[in-house]
Amino acid sequence: MTDTARIPDKPALEGLESVWGGTWEREGTYRFDRGTAGREQIYSIDTPPPTASGSLHVGHVFSFTHTDLVARFQRMRGKHVFYPMGWDDNGLPTERRVQNYYGVRCDPTLPYDPDFTPPFEGADGKSVKAADQIPISRRNFIELCERLTVEDEQHFEALFRMLGLSVDWTQTYRTIADEALFTSQLAFIRNVERGEAYQALAPTLWDVTFRTAVAQAELEDREQTGHYHRVSFHRPDGGVIEIETSRPELIPACVALVAHPDDERYQPLFGTTVTTPVFGVEVPVVAHHLAQKDKGTGIAMICTFGDVTDVVWWRELDLPNRAIIGFDGRIIAEVPQAITSEAGRAAYAELAGKTTFSAKQAVVQQLRDSGDLLADPKAVTHPVKFYEKGDRPLEIVSTRQWYIRNGARDDQLRERLISHGRDIDWHPDFMRVRYENWVEGLSGDWLISRQRFFGVPIPVWYPLDDAGDPKFDEPIIATRDLLPVDPSSAPAPGFDEAQRGAPGGFIGEHDIMDTWATSSLTPQLAGGWERDPELWNLVFPYSMRPQAQDIIRTWLFSTVLRAELEHGEKPWSNAAISGFIVDPDRKKMSKSKGNVVTPTGLLEQHGSDAVRYWAASSRLGTDAAFDPQNPTQVKIGRRLAIKVLNAAKFILAFDGRADAPVTVPVDRSMLAELASVVDRATRAFDAYDHARALEVGETFFWTFCDDYLELVKERAYGAPSSEQASAVAALKTALDVMLRLFAPVIPFATEEAWRWSHDTSVHLASWPTGDDLTARGEAGSELLELASLALTGIRRAKTDAKASQKTPVLSATIVAPAASIALLNSVAADLRAVGRIAELGFVEGEAFEVRDVALEAPSE
Repeated sequence: MTDTARIPDKPALEGLESVWGGTWEREGTYRFDRGTAGREQIYSIDTPPPTASGSLHVGHVFSFTHTDLVARFQRMRGKHVFYPMGWDDNGLPTERRVQNYYGVRCDPTLPYDPDFTPPFEGADGKSVKAADQIPISRRNFIELCERLTVEDEQHFEALFRMLGLSVDWTQTYRTIADEALFTSQLAFIRNVERGEAYQALAPTLWDVTFRTAVAQAELEDREQTGHYHRVSFHRPDGGVIEIETSRPELIPACVALVAHPDDERYQPLFGTTVTTPVFGVEVPVVAHHLAQKDKGTGIAMICTFGDVTDVVWWRELDLPNRAIIGFDGRIIAEVPQAITSEAGRAAYAELAGKTTFSAKQAVVQQLRDSGDLLADPKAVTHPVKFYEKGDRPLEIVSTRQWYIRNGARDDQLRERLISHGRDIDWHPDFMRVRYENWVEGLSGDWLISRQRFFGVPIPVWYPLDDAGDPKFDEPIIATRDLLPVDPSSAPAPGFDEAQRGAPGGFIGEHDIMDTWATSSLTPQLAGGWERDPELWNLVFPYSMRPQAQDIIRTWLFSTVLRAELEHGEKPWSNAAISGFIVDPDRKKMSKSKGNVVTPTGLLEQHGSDAVRYWAASSRLGTDAAFDPQNPTQVKIGRRLAIKVLNAAKFILAFDGRADAPVTVPVDRSMLAELASVVDRATRAFDAYDHARALEVGETFFWTFCDDYLELVKERAYGAPSSEQASAVAALKTALDVMLRLFAPVIPFATEEAWRWSHDTSVHLASWPTGDDLTARGEAGSELLELASLALTGIRRAKTDAKASQKTPVLSATIVAPAASIALLNSVAADLRAVGRIAELGFVEGEAFEVRDVALEAPSE
């Protein structure tokens, strides 16, 4: 029953976030109750853990609102919703933020300083140049990472609570916490035991700035300017072969020339050799289908290694490795053994220690001096591989790294991964193609080791031989009882710390896992895999994975892979893919572009419900433009939330019961139309189309307020009667339903209005059904529609006459088909009351029209 004392004189949105956020926390509104739920009653969400580095941006508000809409809808549908929150707090972004924030950098060779105090606290990175950052030990550095991520996570949680996410905040995890380390290391050990994880010395994409390996999923192409150089290679008969290359500095690393097997120009040369210019190394001429007949001269260098195609040629043609680029991006000092001539070795000595840029200039000059540069360099623009977070082109170096098999070289595994993708329901469905294209295009196994500091240690040691050299082919893998473990500080099983680094002793693996190697296990992390079997069996496989479209290739694919390897099944039933936020120029918002909008000010200025409305207005997979200077949709959302409060206050003030009989035809027609709205909104939500559900509900709500409410309010204000009771019952019933319809989108305003007449949360109320309303309504919505048209016509006539809507009408005529006139007669009394019409007539005609509106002349 309505308690009028609960209703404020002037309802407002301001402050509702803190009021109801605190109430929900105290009442445990969103708490997951495993004790009363069976597996079939649970809706589990594999929530994306945002990177705890810096600040959240408006894109997080956008995509996390989409997830929350689903969670709230499913909860109201009677599901026990498992909705955890994770924080992705390890990896490169955190390290970079710590470097900038505290003015430090990690040097693993330094000893731990228990009294260390960072030189800065909150530096923005611009005032602390990299050269000025103070080197500190790995342990000191990790302590600063942990301190800052905890602070960032507290800010993130406060913002998400302000946004109204219905997360169960007792179900949180950190990707650097002991539980996450245990899970990640145990999964890795299982991968090793099954032969799915392995170590190999192989060509590796390498970022020379961050000194770390880079996986295929972390690459991006960027257009770069460069030059093609036409160079001569020497044949034994004194002739030359001309090639074009953009990387002449790699000529000392050349191992072959390659042309297409069908290229008649070079077929006679296959199986012969040529000599490299300047360095005088004899290399074979080979054939391979990846060579392009129409590129350059049709024949190319194979170098170790200029690009990923070089790696393919090197591997498939079984060529030698003459890599000359070091981990720092400079030419290594050691001369390749293949360069044997004195002139060649002297030429190489001029390159040693130079950057690739300087080495290129030096080799070009050497080619000019030898006469082997056949033309001036030709300017070109071409795509170059970059690490997505890097600023310099990637190099390819030979390193020992850990890999997980991902189907690139295993047809059966690849087919299972594609099959899982087809079994998942994608929202929108076309996103499935992006997943399949990625799986089909994989060219190598997943490189998971990183030469960084803040992350999950790879739980491996290596025994040392009598000379103190590592036996990499005999790794010592941690056992489950040791987890979590850091091999850089804990001794290997069977050894003591005194044997670290000593001949016959051991060394620990210093590399950490790629952050995706942990994030790929978010279902296991949140669900208590191998830690809480009861919870795990309730939530896995999950109901939904929500995420952004740009990490289908990384997070989504890697999670499917780990679920297949460990469990042999897909990790979730549904994948909900959000689009991007773009600026007014339709450019994706990103920190690197400097066009990111932080959401705190937006939420404080307009209110969380308004911002959620903006997010809910965009369908999954669709990019949304956002102009912080004119956030039109946000303003519309605020207007809706305020109107909900005011409409609720107005309706609840009427004297009458919601469960009274609804007898008047127009009231029953309104409820019938609302039943149709509920059915359509429910189908939309079931199809993960929250934007359509909002559109359907909002369209009805404004018609309800502008037309129906105005039409029946005089009757609702009237003396007690069956007609008055019918109007009040219809109004209160409709309000009850609409508050529940809007609850997922504007949770604060709907909770405020709901609690004026209920003691429990609207978010624990049942989702409305059309069947409940149909029993009290009449099939079809024609009467409500006709009444709205008539009311609109009368209003327009007053507006055209520049009269107030309160101006009395002496007479008016409604023209309508005969069947419609019969319906309109049933609402004539309401039309006369709201329109202040003295005499209302009806005339049969083919088209609907309000005419002959005679207004009462204003008094002098």
